Amino acid sequence: MKLVKAAAALCALLSPVMAAETVDIREWKVPYEDSRPRDPFAESATSVWFVGQRTGYLANLNTETGDIYKIDLPEGEGPHNLIVGEDGIVWYAGNRTGVIGRFDPKTKEIEEIAMPDEAARDPHTLIFDEGEKNIWFTVQGGNFMGRLNIENHNVDLIPSKTERSRPYGIKMAPDGSVWVDLFGTNKLAHVNPETLELTEIDLPREEARPRRLEVTSDGRVWYGDYAKGMLGVYNPKTKKFKEWAMPQGENARPYGMASDAKGRIWLVATGVEPNVFVGFDPKTEEFFSQTQVPSGGGVIRHMHYHEPSGAVWFGTDTNYVGRAVVEPPVTD
Repeated sequence: MKLVKAAAALCALLSPVMAAETVDIREWKVPYEDSRPRDPFAESATSVWFVGQRTGYLANLNTETGDIYKIDLPEGEGPHNLIVGEDGIVWYAGNRTGVIGRFDPKTKEIEEIAMPDEAARDPHTLIFDEGEKNIWFTVQGGNFMGRLNIENHNVDLIPSKTERSRPYGIKMAPDGSVWVDLFGTNKLAHVNPETLELTEIDLPREEARPRRLEVTSDGRVWYGDYAKGMLGVYNPKTKKFKEWAMPQGENARPYGMASDAKGRIWLVATGVEPNVFVGFDPKTEEFFSQTQVPSGGGVIRHMHYHEPSGAVWFGTDTNYVGRAVVEPPVTD
């Protein structure tokens, strides 16, 4: 384990008109070289699961001891993302083999659930619905969104209405509906969970390319425009958009995103080196925090907020798993 803390000074990267608040970032070096550890999911403050996309493994980090152990996946799996259920079962996207995998840490058994259509070749990002009855997911290259029933393993696929739209980030709204950003277009997609009806919404700018998104408790949909360095929000009630330029400029390339218990938005500018962990407050409509990622980050692709510990977790292309503490931990 390597413990590093972010520097307080951000020099020229900081907007001259904003306060340079920072957050505490700690990173653990992953011992499996050049494995692209990514998409960590904290099942507790001390147990964090992640995947090794390039070398094909699941791994668990004990934050108290720094110990990491890994489970090698079937050859060629190319794990892209994982989520962990309340029962401790780890679900992962087999991005190169067209499966969603299920790993039971107690039995060490791996089960693979194949997509019902070979065209859905690359499951991408997974989320649970309320009550963990289903897993909703994107299929980027195959151009689908999908739903996996956890009990019977039935898979429903929903084709995008737009060719080569690249369904990417996915989040659940408070009303139980599903939002997806279509990275190959300037569109968001909305799925009705009862009817599976798909609606596409055009962003205000044709050149925009939304990559990750968050849905806050008020139902608003937040997205990072990877192409033009913008943070945007869509209000489904009013059908209106609003956007803000990232402090790092047009080449900020916002990628990994998370929202905390206060509804604040956290995203990473990956177009600069080192990457910068950025906080935005919807109440003041200001970027209030910027912190350089100590390891550089390379590219931080996905993030997970663990509310009990007030922490946002991320993986880096520089072979670290990181934790940014953005709120005080919840205490009994």
